Amino acid sequence: MALLNLTDLTAALARNDRLLGIDPGRKQVGLALSDVSRMVATPLETVKRGKLSAMATHIRALADRHGIGGMVIGIPLSLDGSFGPAAQAAKDWAMALSDQTGLPVCLWDERLSSSAVNRMLIQEADLSRKKREGVVDQLAAAYILQAALDSMPRPALF
Repeated sequence: MALLNLTDLTAALARNDRLLGIDPGRKQVGLALSDVSRMVATPLETVKRGKLSAMATHIRALADRHGIGGMVIGIPLSLDGSFGPAAQAAKDWAMALSDQTGLPVCLWDERLSSSAVNRMLIQEADLSRKKREGVVDQLAAAYILQAALDSMPRPALF
């Protein structure tokens, strides 16, 4: 499919298409879903990272069930903003996932998203490490997706 910037991804979506936010980790992949107006990101689920074909089949089924028209995938840029080996691996994975699902994809800077979510879960929700383990990836996906949604071009209201 296609690797797009956020503006082009927005233009490629149908009116009520949702976006899927993805936080690709080494062991688990967090998924989040936007509402149809693309204003709010909600954590969806965490899936074990395995074969790309299985992930693509799962995401295609989610797309059909929820009306997903595109993906926003977190890319781990270096702290100085440079594009290192981890970012290249994430980009390659995102492109292959896009090809297999038929969904366009936009990469979004995910620097410190998991750290911010963990900090919030510790300070605000007072969750133990074991309880955080089950939700941190999907919350990080929602964090990434929400940042992209907040940056999306919006039509003028007046």
